[in-house]
Amino acid sequence: MGGALSASLFARHALLPQGWRRDVLLEWDKNGDLTAVAENAAPSAGAEVAEYVLPGMVNLHSHAFQRALGGMTEIAGDGPDSFWTWRDLMYRFARHITPEQMESIAAQLFAECLRHGYTAVCEFHYLQRDMAGALYARPAETAERVLAAARLSGIGLTMLPVLYSHAGFGEQPLKAEQARFRTGADDVLRIVEALAPQRGGQVEVGFAPHSLRAAGVAQIKQVAQVLPAGRPIHIHIAEQQGEVRQSLDYSGRRPVQYLYEQVDVDARWCLVHATHVQPDEVALMATSGAVAGLCPTTEANLGDGLFPLAEFIAAGGRFGVGSDSHVSQSPVEELRWLEYGQRLQRQQRNVAATPQERHVGDYLWQAALQGGAQAAGRKLGALAPGCRADLLVLDEAHVNLCGVAIENVLGSVLFCGNDNLVRDVLCGGQWQVRDGRHVAQDAIAAAYKRTLAQLRAL
Repeated sequence: MGGALSASLFARHALLPQGWRRDVLLEWDKNGDLTAVAENAAPSAGAEVAEYVLPGMVNLHSHAFQRALGGMTEIAGDGPDSFWTWRDLMYRFARHITPEQMESIAAQLFAECLRHGYTAVCEFHYLQRDMAGALYARPAETAERVLAAARLSGIGLTMLPVLYSHAGFGEQPLKAEQARFRTGADDVLRIVEALAPQRGGQVEVGFAPHSLRAAGVAQIKQVAQVLPAGRPIHIHIAEQQGEVRQSLDYSGRRPVQYLYEQVDVDARWCLVHATHVQPDEVALMATSGAVAGLCPTTEANLGDGLFPLAEFIAAGGRFGVGSDSHVSQSPVEELRWLEYGQRLQRQQRNVAATPQERHVGDYLWQAALQGGAQAAGRKLGALAPGCRADLLVLDEAHVNLCGVAIENVLGSVLFCGNDNLVRDVLCGGQWQVRDGRHVAQDAIAAAYKRTLAQLRAL
């Protein structure tokens, strides 16, 4: 599960909620919660010393099983390729995964996420049934496997069992290749209840209506009303133009408009992608306090489009980032391409900034921490007492940080080169990465390789 517990760490520079501060002593308890964050301190006896320390990032959107599909869909078809042609390939792949294989895939993914700076992940989990489309003897079987992978890797997890009943707007019947995903409101509530004993410092349980295509409004309301207060709710929405057209044909409303008219959306909601939204929808999202869950590497890989980030920031909107299909496992790459997409679209530089924070790297990291923590429904995203002891130690010996002024450190991390500058990772008070290697990296990789060999032999 990880290295021995150390009760303190002294940071010569630490990123606190109010910005970079010098000589910060961080202390945590045996439960993995920060108990003290003291500025202008001196190292305590025996405390480890680090040059640059920042909070671990939250990965607010993950489909763990898709990690094993990476690189296998980059072949042009006879006609134009799109999200929808990729989805058909993903369905065929998902048909064969066993619970044991799911656990090994998720463990590999989570170890990679930790090495690159994610210390928490929100798992949008919809591979619920067996290969014949029947519920397992334990309905939460596959979710429990992902939670086991999280325990093995040491990452924090928000499990989001998915409500997935229909193939399209108007309650169209599911296709045969979607049989493993099928859940109704009662199924989801049974899974949520079964997972309740696993909730704790490292685990939260919410729920996720897959989309307005796959879950009816009445079903969404049924689960949301029973779900305990404060639990997170995530939904895919307005990812593709095709989805927008289908929503207009069915309801006369665009997806975000339709959702807000039908459901009470508040700060516990995360609207994943929301790529194709108009100004009134941007205002709705920002005013409600919901988080926009942005996944730039997957959205680019699938040809989705670009979220109107500048307008959302100007409206006071909250956002975070996720790795989604896991073509990348790096928060640096997500944040870099979140900014670069805006630069390409707007033909200007330094878009993600405010009058209060003009350093783009600092703004992106802090904003994504806050939005990600909210979406996860856990005490995350800040080096502050009461939050989880989730932090990253950067490699101060790397040339990209040599002689860099503290106000430019995150600018260098996000926008200079492709080396991973995360050296050590503490998650829930346990060191899970040391000198760039996960503490269980070899065993996890060996199991993952066996799973890949099995799947690719089919």
